[in-house]
Amino acid sequence: MDPTAPEPPPLEGITVVAVEQAVAAPFATRQLADLGARVIKVERPDGGDFARSYDTSVRGLASHFVWANRGKESLALDLKDPRGRALLDQLITDADVFVQNLAQGAAARLGLDAAALCARYPRLVAVDISGYGPDGPYAHKRAYDMLVQCEAGLVSLTGTPEEPAKAGIPAADIAAAMYAFSGVLAALLRRGTTGRGGPVEVALLDALAEWLGHPLYFGMYGGTPPARTGVAHAVIAPYNAYPTADGQPVLVSVQNDREWQRLARQVLERPGLAEDPAFATNVARVGNRDRTDGVVGVVGEVLAGMGVEEAVRRLEAAGIACARLNGVAELAGHPQFAARDRWREVGSPAGPLRALLPPVTLPGSAGPVMGDVPALGEHTDALLSALGLTSERIAALRRDGVVA
Repeated sequence: MDPTAPEPPPLEGITVVAVEQAVAAPFATRQLADLGARVIKVERPDGGDFARSYDTSVRGLASHFVWANRGKESLALDLKDPRGRALLDQLITDADVFVQNLAQGAAARLGLDAAALCARYPRLVAVDISGYGPDGPYAHKRAYDMLVQCEAGLVSLTGTPEEPAKAGIPAADIAAAMYAFSGVLAALLRRGTTGRGGPVEVALLDALAEWLGHPLYFGMYGGTPPARTGVAHAVIAPYNAYPTADGQPVLVSVQNDREWQRLARQVLERPGLAEDPAFATNVARVGNRDRTDGVVGVVGEVLAGMGVEEAVRRLEAAGIACARLNGVAELAGHPQFAARDRWREVGSPAGPLRALLPPVTLPGSAGPVMGDVPALGEHTDALLSALGLTSERIAALRRDGVVA
C-alpha cells in the first residue's frame, strides 16, 4: 500500500436510505454523502420531495433542494402501495443507515420508525427526525422551521427593540440536521465495537433550544432575557454597525477593556474616555448603553468620511475587531473563498453549478465526494435492476404509478 496515497473518504462503503423531505433530513444526509456514503433518496413519484418546488431560482431548480441534496441517488417510489413498500424493505435490508423525517406518526404507520426498524435489523442505525419529539403535548403539532424558531424563543431574541424577526436561514432545520449527522456518526462508531446499530432521535425544538443556551441561562438566572438590539450585541458594548462613505456599514466589536482603550485613543482620538469610570469596563458600558452608544457614535463621524476598505484598515491598525456587513452577493465573491480555493462545480439537471466545499477538511484524504444534484427518479431503473427486477416488471410498476 502506497503510504503517500490519499486516504479514502471516511464513510466509503456505508449505504444510507432516506425517506426525507424539506431541509432537516436532506441536509443531514448530504453531510453523509459528502463524506463518501452512498445515499439513496426515496421520493414520492408525484413530484418528489416538496422542496423541489419551493422556487426556481437556480436555473429553474429550487435553491433549498440544490443546497441539501447533492451526491444522492433519487428513487421515486410510492410507499403507500404494498409493492413499493416491499421494494423499500429490500433496500433497507442491505443498508447501514436509515433516515426519515415524515410527518409525526406517518413513519410508524408504515413500519418505518426507528424502533421498529432496529428491532428487525439489529445492525441498522435508524434516525427519526421530528419537530417536537415522539411524545408530549406538542408531538403532533406541525413543525415548520419558522414555527419552531418561534416556539424555541429565537424570534424573540432576533430583530430590533421595536420588532422581532426570524433568522434569515432555516436555523431549526439546520440545527436538527447537524445533530442527526453527528448522531449517525456516533451510532456507527458504537456499532463498530458492539455490532449493533440502534435508534437515533432528534427533535427540531431540542436542537434549537441547545443553540439558545446563552440567552436561556442569561434569562433563567439573570432575571430578564437578553434584549433585542438589532446588529448590536445584547451584553457587550460597543458592538454595532456604523456607516461609511460608500454606504456599506462596518461592524465594530470591542470585546474587552483593553480594546476599548485602543478605540478611544487611536480611533475616537478621545483618550479621556479610556479611563472614564462610566466607560472603562464592559459592565459599565453595557449599564450605560445609551451614553456609550452616544459616545461611540463619534465613530460614525470618523468613519463616515471613509470608504469601507479604509475604515477596516484603520480599525485593524488599532487592533479593533471589525467586519463588513456583507450581503449574499459579497459572500459569493468573498476573497477568502477564492484565496483558499473553496469553490467546486457539481452537476445537476440544469447543468454545472457552483458549490462550496464542506466546512470540515480532512487533510490527507481524497477530499469530499461532491456528487450531482439528482433529477426526480433519475436512479429508479438502476436501483430496481440492482434489486433483481426485470425491465418488464419495472415498466409495469411505472405504468401503475408505483415508481417514476
